[in-house]
Amino acid sequence: MRRPARAVLGACAALVLLAAGGCGGWPGDGPARDLRLMVPNTPGGGYDTTARTAARVMEETGIASDVQVFNLPGAGGTVGLKRLADEKGNGDLALQMGLGVVGAAHAAGSEVTVTETTPIARLVEESGAIVVRKESPYRTIGALVDAWRRDPGSIRVGGGSSVGGPDHLLPMRLAQTVGIDPRKVAYVPYDGGGGDLLPALLEGRVDIATSGFGEFLDQIRGGRLRVLAVTGERPVGVLPGVPTLKSSGIDLVFDNWRGIVAPPGISDTDRRRWVEALTELHDSRQWRAELRRHGWRDVFETGRAFESFLARQDEQVAGLVRRLGPR
Repeated sequence: MRRPARAVLGACAALVLLAAGGCGGWPGDGPARDLRLMVPNTPGGGYDTTARTAARVMEETGIASDVQVFNLPGAGGTVGLKRLADEKGNGDLALQMGLGVVGAAHAAGSEVTVTETTPIARLVEESGAIVVRKESPYRTIGALVDAWRRDPGSIRVGGGSSVGGPDHLLPMRLAQTVGIDPRKVAYVPYDGGGGDLLPALLEGRVDIATSGFGEFLDQIRGGRLRVLAVTGERPVGVLPGVPTLKSSGIDLVFDNWRGIVAPPGISDTDRRRWVEALTELHDSRQWRAELRRHGWRDVFETGRAFESFLARQDEQVAGLVRRLGPR
């Protein structure tokens, strides 16, 4: 809980009794207020889950009150990114984003990229996963790759992001690694994230899904979906027995990440307000419990560290999108 803030409030109240003046401003004056967190895709996806989990924990712990989370989907997240840029100086607004928004901006030739935002914090990282429905003939990642090599276009690969997003970049990187021309991959984008991709996979409209496993955990635990491999450096605790690509003989590591950025031109006070609220979120036991529950890795960073990371990601993804060429 926010004991330091309460101490400051108590001191401030005492001073008010003695003289005019105050301890106004933020941080140090109780829960953050009027925070609005925009999700640039439809409900049910990874961004939506992360944003709503963060907002709920901030409210439950008293870090913030009445955090508004709203969805503004479209064009792989670039509609939300453009809206953020148009809100220059609005210190109450932030965007839940990640690798998908970075890639979509370059794939779509967006007039706005993430380098024009105010970086606030990187929150979590999540391994990708190769997922099939329980009726799939593919029981191992090796069997899938063998069939894919024989006829790349016959296997429909679904992803919860548009071209340039992580769910698109993952099968392209995987295809390159196993000797398949990425231009032959039959990728089917579901711009709404896992909320749209999940029914497509369950109903057989795609053969495999390449996405963050966290969006499918309930169906995986319920036996409706099977994970052939995860794409991180290490196995995932909430998916016992599932191998990594590397342990399966495929030399590829691919991780997705999610963070928060604000509009350009916000004040230093507003930037501190967001950073300190998210730092308190990160330090809470409730957030640590959510990390374990969702299988997210803690990669929290703010300030220049996140700013530098975001710039590197933007440059690397722009180069990869150029190499893949138009689709």
